[in-house]
Amino acid sequence: MKPGVRHVAVVVLLAGLTLSGPIALGKKKVKPAASAMDEHKRAIHALNRLTFGPQPGEVERVVATGLDQWIDRQLHPDKIDDGALEARLTPFRTLSMNTREIVENFPPQPVIKAVASGRQSLPSDPLKRAVYEAQIQRYEQKQDQKQEANNGASGNKPGAADTPGVAAGDQTIPAGQIQDLLDQAPDQRVKAFLRLSPEEQRALTSSLKGDQRDAFVEGMNPKQRETMMAVNDPGQVVGSELLQAKILRATYSNRQLQEVMTDFWFNHFNVFIGKGPDRYLLTGYERDVIRRHALGKFEDLLVATAQSPAMLFYLDNWLSVGPDSDAALGVHDRDGWRARSVRPNGRRSGLNENYGRELMELHTLGVNGGYTQDDVTEVARVFTGWTLLQPMKGGGFTFEGRMHEPGEKIVLGHRVKSHGEKEGLEVLHILARHPSTAKFISTKLAVRFVSDNPPVALVDRMAETFLNKDGDIREVLKTMLASPEFWAPEAYRAKVKTPLEFAVSALRASGAEVSDAMPVARHLQNMGMPLYGMQPPTGYSTKADAWVNSSALLDRMNFAMALAAGKLKGVAVEPDRLLPETAALDSQQALAALENSLLGGDVSQQTHRVISARLQDPKISRRKLDDPPRAPNLAMIEGLLLGSPEFQRR
Repeated sequence: MKPGVRHVAVVVLLAGLTLSGPIALGKKKVKPAASAMDEHKRAIHALNRLTFGPQPGEVERVVATGLDQWIDRQLHPDKIDDGALEARLTPFRTLSMNTREIVENFPPQPVIKAVASGRQSLPSDPLKRAVYEAQIQRYEQKQDQKQEANNGASGNKPGAADTPGVAAGDQTIPAGQIQDLLDQAPDQRVKAFLRLSPEEQRALTSSLKGDQRDAFVEGMNPKQRETMMAVNDPGQVVGSELLQAKILRATYSNRQLQEVMTDFWFNHFNVFIGKGPDRYLLTGYERDVIRRHALGKFEDLLVATAQSPAMLFYLDNWLSVGPDSDAALGVHDRDGWRARSVRPNGRRSGLNENYGRELMELHTLGVNGGYTQDDVTEVARVFTGWTLLQPMKGGGFTFEGRMHEPGEKIVLGHRVKSHGEKEGLEVLHILARHPSTAKFISTKLAVRFVSDNPPVALVDRMAETFLNKDGDIREVLKTMLASPEFWAPEAYRAKVKTPLEFAVSALRASGAEVSDAMPVARHLQNMGMPLYGMQPPTGYSTKADAWVNSSALLDRMNFAMALAAGKLKGVAVEPDRLLPETAALDSQQALAALENSLLGGDVSQQTHRVISARLQDPKISRRKLDDPPRAPNLAMIEGLLLGSPEFQRR
């Protein structure tokens, strides 16, 4: 960003407006007002809370359709056609694969080691085979380097650094050969690529950057494009498609409430993408566990997360062994079952309380939910034997009786008889129907949708519905949406957006066309919210105090300015499409029109004055004071409004 633009960003953010209090609109403040919202504001409020933000013209469409009818459709996403989104996601093949298929197509290190050692065969498909051979070559190269280091050798071959071209290891690809490949038709380009050695393939793909990389894969089908990426890092393909799908779903799905609830529940049942094979497990976890149950029964969701390979691995329950189990005591069956009481690193496992603690503290009862340390230990004993079958190869949940702690357990005063796997289901049933769980879940929902400090009376009514309707999430939301607290004037634009909510709402409000969502994902990382990147099981906060500071807000402004100016690679915007089809507008008229389009007219006098004044600044308008007026800088106006305090709220 140019210094002048950055200066404007700082001025707008620090011009006396903060995100900690109510926003002044005109001479009045949003908070408080005696009368209820009118239908237009009700539509804006619903779109800000139940979606990732309104798209151009969407407020008017909701009003015309009828707000109650629109809400009912959002509560039943299966009735909403989402074919346009699915078409956008078609190029990402991993999204429709199960974990075993992902592992087979994009092999992680354990699979490569198995093939390199001869314990597993190479695939016959030429594209798959290219990925495997490139990774085997890299693996063997690293092994050789380790061996040379152990033998005291440097491992460096003289002259490699002086060879012209692009290198990976000791191989180089001359620039002319790269251009020859780019000049070929896509299918011929792929065939020529497959004729290269594995090291040459890696050298080529690692050298391609920006426009050259885009040109290289242009015209290729999804499988071919994925192969080009995967020869260097198969896991990167899996992670990239997962991240892009998250942003594209949030931006373009017509089933907006389902996507908001998917984000809510993933955050509630958080799993960290950076832990071991969880990069490969998260696609199925979000698709088959979280999204599938996002508006269903809480108990079904709870069971699905408990049996999910992603959660079992993340919280280490797959390694938890009962102290008095056959596995711990070294008892083998006649088939020679090998005890899993030994970790992959050779250290002996024992009882692991990670999942038992987080299950009660974060997933169900809450930190003050009435459980004790003894309950944590007992729950951990209950879930021994809930493990994984070949997790490094994409295997799923299995119950292993030989790891399970025998005997009765006492959980929250309930006597749980010795029934193997059924013990875990019984405990999940107890927790899912506990009053503390009802209150804890209802509070978190109210914090996300209503207020950082939700009214106690509202939470109590939602919790009552939770208990009376067997944890039916849809019914709990209906209670919330029927409440006066949700529609109270003081709730209007009272919630500060998280970085994800801010970035996606900007994409939606500007009508952006996203062809590559990875730059957006990288900006989210800069804003402190990398997707799937929260390492502790707490997940990201949805409260304002976690996100309101000058550095974070400046990062948001920089994103807004880059988006509006068309400087966000892979994202195209046309600010003039947000303007009415009338005669040419001057800067002030354009500002007023964009205030209505992007913010429904909810702009304070101070924000309007600051932006209006800045548009006259010669450093911004790029004209001398005595020059005649020029066409309004629509990108500048849009960027400043998207970065304004008003847009930061929902």
